[in-house]
Amino acid sequence: MIEYAIFTDAGEKENNEDTVKIFTNNTLSTYGFLLADGLGGYGKGDLASQFVVDCAGAVIENANDSTGFLIDECFSTAQEMLMDEKAQTGFLSIKTTLVILLIANDTAKWGHIGDSRLYLFREGRVLHRTLDHSVPQMLAISKEIKEKDIRHHPDRSVLLRAMGSDWDSPEYEIDERHMKIRKGDTFLLCSDGLWEWIDEKAMLKIIKKEIPAYDMMNEIAQEAKSNGMGHELDNLSGILVNVK
Repeated sequence: MIEYAIFTDAGEKENNEDTVKIFTNNTLSTYGFLLADGLGGYGKGDLASQFVVDCAGAVIENANDSTGFLIDECFSTAQEMLMDEKAQTGFLSIKTTLVILLIANDTAKWGHIGDSRLYLFREGRVLHRTLDHSVPQMLAISKEIKEKDIRHHPDRSVLLRAMGSDWDSPEYEIDERHMKIRKGDTFLLCSDGLWEWIDEKAMLKIIKKEIPAYDMMNEIAQEAKSNGMGHELDNLSGILVNVK
């Protein structure tokens, strides 16, 4: 059994350009957890994030099988439709991150593009974290900065990949493992506005309380919000999934 909760807040920004939604396919016993963080200026990033989440969600809801190709179809379909939408509306600068977690038949699969993250916590530690498609993440990989310095790096918002960019080939990243979920596993999908202001040690401290998903998600979000207020806090959003 899984238990989940969502959180989204505008932070100190006028508009909330994050989108978080959950989709189900009862025929396939599949859950789809999607989070996107829109960008592009002029307050239109929300159009991109809502559009790709709804497009990918429709793929999940209408799927006939839950093979490994489903998550690829979510990204590729949403990208194709977003590029068409941009051409039709004239909002050519809008882009968005996207992170997707699919859970079906006790198996989890995920993918992402941009700097919205997925964490998997297991047995009191971070078992997995997606790597950001950003300038400071690349600097951390090349050992030019430390991993902890990503959070407040001056180029932290400079993305190298996003939905809505022109692609010669797919730029999203899919984790090719079909991870068997275990009782006690916790997944956290989050926008950069959330993970910037709470580190993994603080996340784990809350997760170890083994409280309901709603309370766990709310505590993580409220700590991040408290830490970030007064620092031009960005939109902050998350989806927390507990395996019971």
